Amino acid sequence: MTIEQNQKATREKTLATTYLELHRFGQNGDYDRALKAANRILHMAPQEEKALHCKIVCLIQQSKFNEALQTMQRNSNLSRSFYFEKAYCQYRQNQTTQALETLEQVEELDFRLKELKAQIFYRLERFSEAHEIYHDIIKNSQDDYTDERETNLGAVLVQLSDESQKDMGPIRSDTYELCYNWACMLITQEQFTEAEKKLKHCEKLCRESLEEDGATDEEIDVELALIRIQLGYVYQRQGRIKESQQLYTSALKLKLDDVALVAVASNNMVVINKDQNVFDSKKKMKAATADALIHKLPSRQRKFIALNNAILMYYTNQFEQCNKLCKSIEDTWPTLVLLARITNALCYSRSENMSKAMELLNSYVPKDGSEKLLINLSKVHLLLMQGEQLEACKILENMEEDSYKPGIVGALITLYLGMKKKDTALKVFEKTVEWYRKNKVKEGDLSNMWRQAADFHMRNGQPKVAANSLEELVRSNPNDKKAIAQLSIAYAQFDKKKAAQLLLKLPAFEEVLTENDLDALESSNWLTLKKAINKLESSPGTPKAEAVDRKKRKNRKRKTKLPSHCDPNVPPDPERWLPKYERTGFRKKRDRRNKDVIKGSQGTASSQADQYDFSKISEQESQNSPVSSIEPSPQPKSNQKKGQQQKKKNKRR
Repeated sequence: MTIEQNQKATREKTLATTYLELHRFGQNGDYDRALKAANRILHMAPQEEKALHCKIVCLIQQSKFNEALQTMQRNSNLSRSFYFEKAYCQYRQNQTTQALETLEQVEELDFRLKELKAQIFYRLERFSEAHEIYHDIIKNSQDDYTDERETNLGAVLVQLSDESQKDMGPIRSDTYELCYNWACMLITQEQFTEAEKKLKHCEKLCRESLEEDGATDEEIDVELALIRIQLGYVYQRQGRIKESQQLYTSALKLKLDDVALVAVASNNMVVINKDQNVFDSKKKMKAATADALIHKLPSRQRKFIALNNAILMYYTNQFEQCNKLCKSIEDTWPTLVLLARITNALCYSRSENMSKAMELLNSYVPKDGSEKLLINLSKVHLLLMQGEQLEACKILENMEEDSYKPGIVGALITLYLGMKKKDTALKVFEKTVEWYRKNKVKEGDLSNMWRQAADFHMRNGQPKVAANSLEELVRSNPNDKKAIAQLSIAYAQFDKKKAAQLLLKLPAFEEVLTENDLDALESSNWLTLKKAINKLESSPGTPKAEAVDRKKRKNRKRKTKLPSHCDPNVPPDPERWLPKYERTGFRKKRDRRNKDVIKGSQGTASSQADQYDFSKISEQESQNSPVSSIEPSPQPKSNQKKGQQQKKKNKRR
């Protein structure tokens, strides 16, 4: 055997042993040592395609996606068939468009490439195409990854319209991932009660699954944070603000690694705070607007976070920053142009530039009726802030069909009554009633509006107009006895025949009050005769006739008896119930005691009274005298004691 043959055999043997080591390291998941083994093989044989493939797989397992891409670029001849690895690395490097271009070079896609392509479509927000791929994979595959695929399919369905969700029907919920996606789908359909039940069931499944795997309490809390934040959003939409705030706060205290989750919870907290806790909102909005969220959150969430950031700037009086954010929202998110324009106009109005605010609103061209209504209401709001009520009323009256909405009619009536224009308010009600009668529009329950209009016209002496409102009310609610009675009262003032016909529809008096009802009324607590009746019934041997006579006698009105000294022509004293010392004619008794006597300690002479009587010191002396905090030194105690002893001795003598 020649030297060359010997070297070749040795090299092949070394390659074989190194491949065995590479295989063993890969099976054990030791990708660091596997990468070193692959590098040794490539050092001995640079054209080994399998070794290069193993190296790229090891780099992907170590999350070194950029290095893997560079390796494939340096060895482009050997890595031509590495479509999946190249596209996956581009996808993880947020090069989504390039990853899709790489996959489109493949003519026939296997399951791996199809799943990656569906994930790329999801990232690009092409949800309908992602839905088709996942549906096809689930239908034609039979392996152990069905739960993961159905979870991804549920995530796609959440982003689709309600019609697509209905076509698919309910998805499975035996795993907590599937249950969570189903709950998210219910949230998009605004079925918040059902979504709350699903999320609580999902939390239970997640806890049981993690406890079986031996996870710690901290790990369980971190995993449950996603479910609890979504549950907080459900509570927030239901108006249960305190409960949602508690869930957000407890989740944010965990210091989660998921940036997207922190951003969503922080944004929702900012919405709850509104114009309160501004400093806390600023900190949370900083977390919600991080640069890394561009590839973590869908555009639907990012655009509303941007709008909430602009509104926060408005609350904190940072007008220039608010204007810049509103302009960038208009350029970036076309669907939020109207809301950004209104926020910008409010910002200008607060900075006392009303002309610019109205110009912004007038320059916007509404796309449909709902946008036109919102623009008009925003103009009315700005005018009312400036106190221009007449201009606001003109806009409300010139909104075509929207002017007859119950809320707008109520606002017009309130404004006109506030300006003391009753006649104009009456005309607004008349126009509204006539419009609804002619057009016969069914827009929710208008019974409250009809009732208010009828009451308003009856109080202002217009029974015919009130009858029109009550007719509409009776037409919508034929069994409303109260409305029928009110309509008969209105008819009685100008058309007694109709009033009589309506009275026939009301129940007879005998039908209304039966014997049982009469007994209940007689024995009710508010009757003053209850005690007398009980006494009569409790006394034995008393005939019922006497009890009835006594009852009649009790019901008689007796004349009020006045005192003998009372003059009925003179009105009573209004202060007769007040105590004597509180009456105006009360005089205090004079104190006849000697005021010159000074009560003090023993041994104080009467000559010292003037010395300690501060009332006799003149104001001029008190003003000129310096204020001192030092008390005057008392007289020696020994002298006082001696004087006292002498007095006692004298008394004894």
